[in-house]
Amino acid sequence: MDSATQILLGASVGVAVMGRRTAVWKSALWGGVAGLLPDLDVLLDHGDPVLNMVRHRAETHALLLLTLFAIPFAWVVSRLNKQQDLFGWWFVALGLALVTHPLLDLLTIYGTQVFQPFTDEAYGLGSLFIVDPVYSLALLLGLVAALRAKVPARGLRFNQWGLAFSTFYLAWSVATQAWVTQHARQSLQALGLPTAQVLVTPAPLTTLLWRVVSIDGNQFHEGFYALLDRGRPMRFDAFERGIDLAQPYTEHPHMQRLARFSDGFFKLHPNGGNLVVTDLRMGQEPNYVFSFDIGPPLEAGVVQPVASQMPYGLDTGRAFAWLGQRLLGREVQPPRF
Repeated sequence: MDSATQILLGASVGVAVMGRRTAVWKSALWGGVAGLLPDLDVLLDHGDPVLNMVRHRAETHALLLLTLFAIPFAWVVSRLNKQQDLFGWWFVALGLALVTHPLLDLLTIYGTQVFQPFTDEAYGLGSLFIVDPVYSLALLLGLVAALRAKVPARGLRFNQWGLAFSTFYLAWSVATQAWVTQHARQSLQALGLPTAQVLVTPAPLTTLLWRVVSIDGNQFHEGFYALLDRGRPMRFDAFERGIDLAQPYTEHPHMQRLARFSDGFFKLHPNGGNLVVTDLRMGQEPNYVFSFDIGPPLEAGVVQPVASQMPYGLDTGRAFAWLGQRLLGREVQPPRF
């Protein structure tokens, strides 16, 4: 999720755990700091945009490492606040604020390496868009009420309600994704299209519209389903994946990294004598967030060139105009620009 939402979640968790044991602003402040800390790995430069992508949400998002880090972090915070007797409570509050960060990230499609250092496998359910105002607003309202309440107990209850509603919303996203996945598979089967490798993710900012991608060898099929479609069979557009271009790159480290990180949801196209690899999970045809020129095929003794990230050329005006129409269940063609 976006860092602002992670700060809100960490602050809300901190307030919920610490309750009236300390000032609400203190638990919100330190909880927010804990909620932000894992995302500071974006400041690390691994020297290559592909490496920066696959190494994001790695060790700083590992559940075990964050839990261990919570011990000295709580020790420092409890002493800064002259509350050494509350070390145990600060450990629980800050530990939960830290680990709920990667747990929330697991619901996005990007990929989070929660089991580092034992494995670098990246997991992502993909039931939530990276920015979702409904989820964030629930946390914000509860936290603001807790900070402004003249009666502390009442403010704490508002914060708890914000956490409860936001958690319910997460469950809603998972259940809705499961239903849309089932409906998408039925629509694909009716069209004679494959269902073995299907991706279902929410459209930007909402869980009321979903994007579906089905891999079909050298093609992929993209379709959209709005809850207001009311069970209408989905339609899909077919696009080339360019898999025939992969042969000279089978041993290329970036090709292997991106194929693995995207769970096979990628396409290829030439760029002069180079190859561009595009992650199909984030964006929609033909505009994607992560698209990399990985250079020419490797030759013996030649140093691997540094990849370059392709520009993300989205016309936001047309995109949001289409999004608004499609949310209402209107069968309008997505903007292909």
